[in-house]
Amino acid sequence: MLLRWEIIAVFAVSLGASGVYAFVSLIGSLTARHPLASQSVTLNGSQAPGRPLLDLFLQLVSLASAAAPVVLACYLLARSGDGVASIGLDRTQPRRDFLRGAALAALIGGSGLGLYFIAYKSGIALNVVAENEPNVWWRYPVLVLSALQNGLLEEVLVTGYLLVRLRRLGVRPVNAIAISATLRGSYHLYQGFGGFAGNAIMGVIFATLFLRWRRATPMIIAHTLIDAVAFIGYALLVGHVSWLM
Repeated sequence: MLLRWEIIAVFAVSLGASGVYAFVSLIGSLTARHPLASQSVTLNGSQAPGRPLLDLFLQLVSLASAAAPVVLACYLLARSGDGVASIGLDRTQPRRDFLRGAALAALIGGSGLGLYFIAYKSGIALNVVAENEPNVWWRYPVLVLSALQNGLLEEVLVTGYLLVRLRRLGVRPVNAIAISATLRGSYHLYQGFGGFAGNAIMGVIFATLFLRWRRATPMIIAHTLIDAVAFIGYALLVGHVSWLM
């Protein structure tokens, strides 16, 4: 019983709460006067327009705060005797982890971009603005840190921690994969139904591979690479490519 409450508590202060917020945000988008495809959502934007130094500090504080649940999950794993090794969060297989992560990034990144365009053109997704940061010296480093924060938060919690905990509760692997994938899709609902579907599919792939490899590190690498390429690529191409807005 306490383990169930531990899972609820961890996600109540992290991605579970984000899922509820994303659901409410989707309702707001659906009930707006304009169709989803004519609305937009910004993933990385200025937090203090016109004040670059303050903006930088606010960005760093926001990223650190968002990553705090990773520390909590690692602490709980260590306290229960499982440790971070139980989710493969170590440096015992650096070469294999990187190659697996890079391969996943190449596979899922390209497929995900295609799915996004299909969803956007179908009118079931918002226009996702990957970044709208000020053009200052810290722009790209912050985008990389944002990608790393996303990779750590989502893969440690939703892939590693959650699946290990569900296994201890005796949840069947197929049900654990479904729970993990649905949760991953839920906190992307603010992007529209396309965001939910694409990330849920990604969640099925990542959860299945985690149960086979018992390592979250390749997923962290893959997720970080996917987001970093998306954020920096958008920053470099926006204004030069017609389909980027």
